[in-house]
Amino acid sequence: MDGKGWNTWGEGAAFGLQHGMAVIPYALLKYYRKLNLSSDETMLLIHMLSFRQVEGIEFPSLEDLQSVTGRSISVIAGELQKLMKEGFISIDGANDELRDLHYEQYNFTGLFNKLGNVLAEAAQEAADGRGSGAQHSGHAVTRIAGNSPAAAEPESRNLFSIFEKEFGRPLSPMECETISGWVDQDRYPEELILLALKESVFAGKVHFRYIDRILLEWSRNRVKNAQDVKNYNQKFRGGGR
Repeated sequence: MDGKGWNTWGEGAAFGLQHGMAVIPYALLKYYRKLNLSSDETMLLIHMLSFRQVEGIEFPSLEDLQSVTGRSISVIAGELQKLMKEGFISIDGANDELRDLHYEQYNFTGLFNKLGNVLAEAAQEAADGRGSGAQHSGHAVTRIAGNSPAAAEPESRNLFSIFEKEFGRPLSPMECETISGWVDQDRYPEELILLALKESVFAGKVHFRYIDRILLEWSRNRVKNAQDVKNYNQKFRGGGR
């Protein structure tokens, strides 16, 4: 492909990115539990941000939100009320003088302020940890690292970031919702979800539908951990299924 061809390819990719991708704050995916948000409330915020960025809808209706979440209007209304009460979102009124119209739009300043505070706290904790480590260097450490909260849920094991790395791209809101559903609704252990992702990579079928089928098959066969997966695969590949 010559230089002109690559330029055309780049223009096409840029057009696609501008017209079909929503930019979701990674801090929201990483720290929503620290903000005491449920996975459903987080996905609702993601959908609202997506409506604004991709479709230009500043104030999606309850029906709009129902169509993308699959939840009842009454549940969505309750979640919106909670988000407003706790200061994550607000509703602003605005006027279009040219068309003599008054309209409303969601304001996400509260959400971004809360995320900023959480990021500042995380940065401070990291700085304090580095300082403490330097101060105590050379001394024996008697506490087992695996028992610390940081070791229990290391950043490298964050499901969203691992999936993005394997897929080689940002996840869509629907894909984020799928992962949240596996954890919060289906109650799949994170270890099992990552093993299913690994299986899909080995099979060369890195897409959510295939991973979901793996998890469903394992659930039906009471596969719950890495050892169960190993035993199940040996049985399957040995023809004992």
